[in-house]
Amino acid sequence: MTHARRLWEEGRQPGREVAALGAAASLTVAVLDLWLTDDVGLLFDLTFVALCVALALSVRPADFFTVGVMPPLLLVGVFVLVAVSRPGVLGHPEDGTVQAVITGMSQHSVALVVGYLLCLAVLFVRQRAVSAVPDTRRTPAR
Repeated sequence: MTHARRLWEEGRQPGREVAALGAAASLTVAVLDLWLTDDVGLLFDLTFVALCVALALSVRPADFFTVGVMPPLLLVGVFVLVAVSRPGVLGHPEDGTVQAVITGMSQHSVALVVGYLLCLAVLFVRQRAVSAVPDTRRTPAR
């Protein structure tokens, strides 16, 4: 007897591909937000939260750890690149790269916390769903 696959059972992408997609998408949104508003703001925050959920839904179960640690690393990576090129966007114009990254992380901490919690919640639900479905490959032959 087969059951209909649910949304949280569909993810089949390898962790490396999901990580690369997350990095590319978050950098693209940061650049788009800078281009449109000359700031990393609400557009980036909302997209970051949605991206965290989408990545958690798309990864295969064997690579849950990769996505589970990814949201803070994505945010730091994006802010390092932004701070190197335009430190005044994240902090004061006279701030160094490290100070601009710290300021950016604190200004976008709500998006990080919400995105991270949703990501972990989706991974938890997916883990429960995967462990509840019997694996027919391990059924002994009669």
